[in-house]
Amino acid sequence: MKAARYYAPGDIRIEDIPIPSLKDGQVKIRIAWNGICGSDIHAYLAGLPKFPTLTTPGPLSGETLPVTLGHEFSGIIVELGAGTDGRFAVGQNVCVEPIMACRREGSCWPCHEGFHNLCPLVNSIGIGGWGGGLSEIVSVDQNAVHILPEGISLEVGACLEPLAVAWHAVKRSGYKVGDTALILGAGPIGLFLLKVLRAIDPNSIIVVSEPAALRLEVASQHGATITANPLESDIPSIITKATNGKGIDHAFDAAGVQSGIDLSLRCVRPRGSVMLVALWEASPKIDLNLVLRREINVTGSICYDRVHGEVLEALKDGRISGIDSLITSRIALDDVVEQGIKALIQEKDKQVKILVHP
Repeated sequence: MKAARYYAPGDIRIEDIPIPSLKDGQVKIRIAWNGICGSDIHAYLAGLPKFPTLTTPGPLSGETLPVTLGHEFSGIIVELGAGTDGRFAVGQNVCVEPIMACRREGSCWPCHEGFHNLCPLVNSIGIGGWGGGLSEIVSVDQNAVHILPEGISLEVGACLEPLAVAWHAVKRSGYKVGDTALILGAGPIGLFLLKVLRAIDPNSIIVVSEPAALRLEVASQHGATITANPLESDIPSIITKATNGKGIDHAFDAAGVQSGIDLSLRCVRPRGSVMLVALWEASPKIDLNLVLRREINVTGSICYDRVHGEVLEALKDGRISGIDSLITSRIALDDVVEQGIKALIQEKDKQVKILVHP
């Protein structure tokens, strides 16, 4: 089968590899769609997040480079391994929760508590090994597989993983009806944060800061109260006016740039919260005296913690809708670098979410 194989930053190759075997308790899935993630861009540019190396295998997968990319994927079940339970059947549409964790409940406190996203060895299918969605077929543990409810397309199913990232971040922030929010960055995660916030409160003030005109327009179409280009607008003044001088309740950094974290700290109200969602290539500088003087809560959100079912319910009952309209391109596997990763780097005024059909 064909697969996009990651060798090093700037080196992703489409190769023929063996179809994965099916182990007990696993489900074999023919991939329908795989979303290109910001993590894939970080991988292409800088070798982030945590990949195995040519000589040091991943501690959970035992694999060395190259590995198959892709962790935002949906597909159709084509085979069931021995020991799978009665939930699954050949022909079902599914998506995958790709977290890899040691799951040593006796010796790993986060895994013992069920916080698999905080395991010291945490990684993801499509980054740390075990195959990936940028291939034709993958075999995964049944506990990572979620059946897509009727009416949810395979394209939307491929967006479940980043939607779960946004859902988990909003849940951790404590955002509630009536709260105001600032989203830094209107890429896919920023827009999914907007969708989740609107699922909680259709009417609250949500400000989106983003330099790309297309993404600002999309944010406005999907419920942002105010959109502004931080290179052209005085966003702190805009927020001061919109909140009657109070400041924003919750800021969500989905940009991962220094100017964004600076802006969030300036705009959030005293005792407000700043939620770090973006992956950083280099650690930012944070004005801790400002955090101290205003008692700002600064925290982070990594991946998700048992929220895929909640997101599926929100899609099923219509609290979240219109996800398919955020998909701006659908491409073939052979084009994943030129029309996928590079397009997202170079064409932010043309692209939001790109899906790959292996």
